[in-house]
Amino acid sequence: MIDAFAESVGIPMDTPHCKALFGKGFVGDIPVFLAKPQTYMNLSGESTGPMAAYYKLPLNHVLVFHDDLNLPCGVLRLNDKGGHGSHKGLKSVIYHFRGNREFPRLRIGIGRPPGQMDPKAFLLQKFNVTARQRIDEALQEGVDALKLLLSQGYDESAKRFNKEQKYKHLRVQTLPV
Repeated sequence: MIDAFAESVGIPMDTPHCKALFGKGFVGDIPVFLAKPQTYMNLSGESTGPMAAYYKLPLNHVLVFHDDLNLPCGVLRLNDKGGHGSHKGLKSVIYHFRGNREFPRLRIGIGRPPGQMDPKAFLLQKFNVTARQRIDEALQEGVDALKLLLSQGYDESAKRFNKEQKYKHLRVQTLPV
C-alpha cells in the first residue's frame, strides 16, 4: 500500500530513517511523511514509534496500514482507533506508541486461511491469482481513499469510503475463490 501511494503522488521512498524507508513530499499543499518499516512485521513499532516521536507527530495524524485476516480478501476499512486484534505488528506499534491506541489505521483484508491451514503459513504464502487481483484493486482503492483522507479529513473520507467498502464486501462474499 505504501509503495502504491508513494508512486501515485511521486514521493520517492529511498531514505533510510528510524529502521524504515522514508519519503516526504506534498499531496497538493499538504505535507506528507511516508515510512515503510524494514523490521520484521511483528516489530514494526520499533520503526513507527521513534519516527512519530522524532517528528513530534500527534498520533491522530499517523495512519498505519496493516493486513487483516478478519476482512475478506481485497476489502478495506478505515478506522480511527482500536486495539491490536491479535495482530502482532499492531501490538508492537501500540507498545511503541506508549500504549496509545488512538491512531487511525487502514485495514487491508486478506481473508481467512482455508480449512485447517495454519494462519502463519497462510500469511507467508503468495496470493493466488484471484486474491492477487483483489489485492491489486484494493491497493488502487486505498490510494484513492488516502487522497480523499488528505483532502476531506478523516470523518468525511471514512464515512464515504467505508460505505463503498461495505457494498464491495457483499460482492466479494459471493465470488468464488
